[in-house]
Amino acid sequence: MQIEVHGLTKTYRGGVHALDGVDLSISGGIHGLLGPNGAGKTTLMRILAGILRPSSGTAQVGEFDLTTESGRAGVKGSLGYLPQELGLYPDLSGREFLDYMALLKGLEHGRRRRVEDLLDVVGLRSDANRKLKGYSGGMKRRIGIAQALLNDPRLLIVDEPTVGLDPEERIRFRTLLAELAGDRTVILSTHIVEDVAQTSRQISVLDSGHVRFRGATRELIAAARGHVFSVHTYGPRPEGYLTVVSMIQHDATTEYRVVGAAAPDGGVDLEPGLEDAYVWLMRSGREAAAAA
Repeated sequence: MQIEVHGLTKTYRGGVHALDGVDLSISGGIHGLLGPNGAGKTTLMRILAGILRPSSGTAQVGEFDLTTESGRAGVKGSLGYLPQELGLYPDLSGREFLDYMALLKGLEHGRRRRVEDLLDVVGLRSDANRKLKGYSGGMKRRIGIAQALLNDPRLLIVDEPTVGLDPEERIRFRTLLAELAGDRTVILSTHIVEDVAQTSRQISVLDSGHVRFRGATRELIAAARGHVFSVHTYGPRPEGYLTVVSMIQHDATTEYRVVGAAAPDGGVDLEPGLEDAYVWLMRSGREAAAAA
């Protein structure tokens, strides 16, 4: 499903600009939407899901114009949405919850078969009769994905899906998203760089309501080459205007991985990863904004 967003703004009461002139073009597969908390990611997701009306600009999801009431109503039948906080019914079992959500979505013919199929897809068939209040965090996110898939959507939107999950559940959830993206568009909104690095070839980076980058993951990484360094010190952290990405304590030295405009004394140039590239993008963008 093709998504086209041009000049999109959203201003809340009190003059808070959650989105300010956003331009995006998204097609099939997984598209990573990366940015810090408060960047405007959730507002954008809620507009694309037809929940919020934009203040200005245009937003087109497939054939649906989200600046109109009919468009916002129509898009809901073509998408699945997993918000950051999904309201569950703790005393229902996983199977009962999916059956109830299917009824709310107007599914009648083949409803029970669809529920059973999705329990298999998300790996919860053996836990389907357990009450939701006994599910782990990862199991709740998986039942959330199952409810989003009930109507076999062409567009799947997931907002911060791995927050609070342990490493094993996070890997399982990322793998599930990759499998689901084969014949649909998936928008993965997160502030966890690793989730995007492991799933998305195309990404957009939001910061303070503005798009700082949109394009291929490899292009963002390439832009950080020459700005990522390794430094070993025997004492304090390396001097200079640098951002420390990681540090490893050895027997007598500390190894720092840093991002900066120029190499520090003793710095060795490194091949950047996506996390390095994201740090460099955000740092250089804010420096440019401050200078302007």
